[in-house]
Amino acid sequence: MLDERRGFGRFILTGSANLSLLQSVSQSLAGRTALLTLLPLGLEEIRRSSHPLDDFFAVLWRGGYPAIFDRGLDPGGDLLTFQGFLRLCAGRSAQLLNLSALGADAGVTHPTARAWLSVLETSFVAFRLPPFHANVTTRLVKTPKLHFYDSGLLCALLGIRSPDHLREHPLRGAVFETWVVSEVLKARVHRGLPPALSFFRDRKGAEVDLILEADRDLVAVETKSARTVVSDFFAGFDALAGAARSGRRTPALRRVLVYGGDRREERTGATVLPWSMIDRFDWAAGRPGRGR
Repeated sequence: MLDERRGFGRFILTGSANLSLLQSVSQSLAGRTALLTLLPLGLEEIRRSSHPLDDFFAVLWRGGYPAIFDRGLDPGGDLLTFQGFLRLCAGRSAQLLNLSALGADAGVTHPTARAWLSVLETSFVAFRLPPFHANVTTRLVKTPKLHFYDSGLLCALLGIRSPDHLREHPLRGAVFETWVVSEVLKARVHRGLPPALSFFRDRKGAEVDLILEADRDLVAVETKSARTVVSDFFAGFDALAGAARSGRRTPALRRVLVYGGDRREERTGATVLPWSMIDRFDWAAGRPGRGR
């Protein structure tokens, strides 16, 4: 109805939340309701809007909230009324989540910080990415990472007011990592699939930003905002392969590097994917998709 006839004030929607995370919902509502997960627009959807893709940093800075593209709104509005807690969360995006430290910085207790984070999660503002678990290993970090669903909101909370500002910002790598993780999550959720996502980090600091479970295989995704590729970018993949072998089985491991450049390459054992082709990859199956 809204698509057929535009206009504001015709409906009032309240209580937007992630029902699967609400403990107060005691019934499954099976057969009586259909749940639609409406996340910010993915890159594939943004391509269909009237706002052309201009450059890498503009895409990250603008984010994917629909009104920005539908009504041409400025994504960098005044956010001074946001609670300091939300800004502190933004500063920790793509980092390991320490609720005690987060609460201390915000001046609240650990239980309060946990409750406030739950509000952000049920409102589809932020989410926790769980760590990867091989069956028999004590070397892996067991703390989740914090990510935001929308990179535009993240930039605004960080005080990044333009794409040029983001280009030189010290947290541009974290913003890019969050954007990639969110894009993969949206690509799966929009197709009715469970996210099935995690990340890898061992006690020595070796890390892979995102792991996707596809069938019985693993897809390892590393993110780098740089425009050129260097050999160090692939270091975490070998550590992950060793950790995966320590489990009860040895799954096949596909390796994908998503970076801020423009060229797609197939290197030995890895696919190098430019940011602009992230929606060309089949994240449902975990392999290259439409070759456009």
